[in-house]
Amino acid sequence: MSLTVSSDLARNARPYLYGGEESAIASALSAGQYNHGPVTELFEQRVAAFLGVPDVVAVASGTAALHVGLLAAGVGPGHEVLVPSFTFCATVQAIVATGARPRFIEVNPGTGCVEPAEVLAALTPHTRAVMPVLYGGRAVDLAPARPALDEHGVTVVEDAAQAFGSWQGARRVGATGVVTCFSFGPIKNLTCGIGGAIVPRTPLEADICRRLRGLGIVESAAHRAEATTYTVDGFGMRVQMSPLNAAVGLVQLEHFVEAETGRRALWRAYAAALDGVDGVVLVDADVERTMPPMFAVNVLNGRRDRVFRMLRDRGIGVGVHYPPNHTQPAFAKWHRPLPVTEQLGQQIMTLPFHQHLTKVDAEHAVGELRRALVGVGR
Repeated sequence: MSLTVSSDLARNARPYLYGGEESAIASALSAGQYNHGPVTELFEQRVAAFLGVPDVVAVASGTAALHVGLLAAGVGPGHEVLVPSFTFCATVQAIVATGARPRFIEVNPGTGCVEPAEVLAALTPHTRAVMPVLYGGRAVDLAPARPALDEHGVTVVEDAAQAFGSWQGARRVGATGVVTCFSFGPIKNLTCGIGGAIVPRTPLEADICRRLRGLGIVESAAHRAEATTYTVDGFGMRVQMSPLNAAVGLVQLEHFVEAETGRRALWRAYAAALDGVDGVVLVDADVERTMPPMFAVNVLNGRRDRVFRMLRDRGIGVGVHYPPNHTQPAFAKWHRPLPVTEQLGQQIMTLPFHQHLTKVDAEHAVGELRRALVGVGR
């Protein structure tokens, strides 16, 4: 490998820190309030202002955001949630955790995202919610399906784990009038180390989310400190975001323009390098409006697994995002034939993508991909 090429190519993804995160954590540690506190609430306010929404509820992880968001939307036992099989298993586990069952649906193979027609075709009398997954950070517009969804009382709870910072039209994802769930995990566009958030639709829904994340307790922590009792009025979990994680997120948010610029430039560098490479098709991220968390391609003609292994052996940290969920043992009882998703699961591959990488790194990775494609033949 050329000395000008970063060894970070061996990693598919990696957190990117700007330098102020350590001191922010130290300050939060010194404050001595680790479960929930003013730093978390400040993070919520700053994220809400960034998105242009009235409120944001921070939680411990993206998975917790999905779980709480579904519960706040009234999803529970006996209900069905429409969800693409082509997603990380956390999406499906959050549905199962509510007592509802997933109904797997197809995606557009060119984008990895669900389409309104697929959603409408899959509706049943038991459908209570649809959970579009914003694959690769790309916004999913279900507006053509909304009249029918509203008529049937179906709530849109979007899994925007990969899409913080992306746009849908003139609005940021999260400001489009549906329940939106973000992840701020280690390798996301904005990291808190670990964390997530829900964008609720109403003040009542925000209140429900806060009770669900805080063990069902009605009163705030500040109020409880001044009282001799408190009220538990329903089910709840301990999934608050720690101020330690919120402190990291606040620093990250200050540098978000830098993240947008760097990630889009890297995506475009990959796309330019791949121009003309036979046997590989880019997954369309709509990069002009998307804050890309990864770079995904389809490797055609049954060569993905061999190309994947060859690139890993050459120190290129390729990944597979994601194996279809309807073929997983944990979800076998909800299996449906999904030929598009199954084919996509056999072709999808992600190239190393994080802010430590440069245009030279992208060109090197694509050069190794070219070599691998030649090596495995047709």
